[in-house]
Amino acid sequence: MIRSMTGFARREHTSDFGSLIWEVRSVNHRYMEVALRVPEELRSAESEFRGVIQSVVKRGKVDAVLQWRPASERRTTLEVNEGFLDALIARTHAIATRATAHGGSLTPPSPLDLLRWPGVIQESALTDVALLQLAAQQSLVQALAGLDEARLSEGGRISTMIESRVAQIGAIVATLRERLPEIRQRIRARLEDRLAALTLSTEPNRERLEQELSLALSKMDVDEELDRLGSHIIEVEKALKANEPSGRRLDFLMQEFNREANTLSSKSQDAETTRSAVEMKVLIEQMREQVQNIE
Repeated sequence: MIRSMTGFARREHTSDFGSLIWEVRSVNHRYMEVALRVPEELRSAESEFRGVIQSVVKRGKVDAVLQWRPASERRTTLEVNEGFLDALIARTHAIATRATAHGGSLTPPSPLDLLRWPGVIQESALTDVALLQLAAQQSLVQALAGLDEARLSEGGRISTMIESRVAQIGAIVATLRERLPEIRQRIRARLEDRLAALTLSTEPNRERLEQELSLALSKMDVDEELDRLGSHIIEVEKALKANEPSGRRLDFLMQEFNREANTLSSKSQDAETTRSAVEMKVLIEQMREQVQNIE
């Protein structure tokens, strides 16, 4: 099934550890790219988190943010790194003394300033990091399930739109194919009229004339282009039903569609065929814009 590369999901998991909140959003991107932000306590699990994301999302840019709000009793249980604090105080005194020796002065840091220094206050090691990582990973799986659901829903809308446009192109191809005998006859009659209008000193060689007419008609014939357009329609329908990411294949098919429509337009010797080619190019462009967002 078709998946869009655009989606968003938010999942919150509450346990004895507190609240784990995942926000996962994805946008279209040429390749697979993951931007991950997690609390320092879970930094060691980043590679596992990335692996979980890449097992679900195959293409697109994914931003995943994890917030951890520890339970209140854990947030209020704090420890002071005594050794680090002693070294910090000694260092600040040494700096203040040196500044005074050089004629300057420094205001010594207040106790609150010292407590704010990174590494002075440590949260009590009451949390089992392994269990916290497991809970975060389970919560991520749930968030990715929500993201996948959103991408599938958007992909369904895109698929419906593409199927509608492909059906219209198929109808145009069928109409042009029905008119091919008439178009060929009209082109042949036009060439014969032009030849008849020429003043010739001798009677033309009818066999050679037929060869030249056949050659001119073959250069203007669009039967091969119609066949290839029909083949591309079948391939698009297959790609829309595939169980694997098909965005790049669909993008290639849009290029092929556009190439055949351009050739059809350039070879056309019929106003109706030209209008049909222009209409096809409009439909192809509408599909191409949507295909850019398919995984």
